[in-house]
Amino acid sequence: MKPRIHPVSRPVVFRDRAAGVAFLTRSTADADERVTWEDGRSYPVIDVETSSASHPFYTGTKQVLDTAGRIEQFNRRYAGQAPAVG
Repeated sequence: MKPRIHPVSRPVVFRDRAAGVAFLTRSTADADERVTWEDGRSYPVIDVETSSASHPFYTGTKQVLDTAGRIEQFNRRYAGQAPAVG
């Protein structure tokens, strides 16, 4: 790697306000606000709206599609029609 062209990577706390959890990880992002972490050190903190702790895809609370209802609706709509010959 070439020297002096890459951004500085530092420990940063990402705090998910929706789930009430925080993650300590490395990032190039910086913030003025700081928080004291579990190890007693002070780190920059960045508030995020969604993380893996609150996103429906990761928590398993995503909406379930009513596929049975969709199939019944399709069958009712196209019940009397002959299939297309091609």
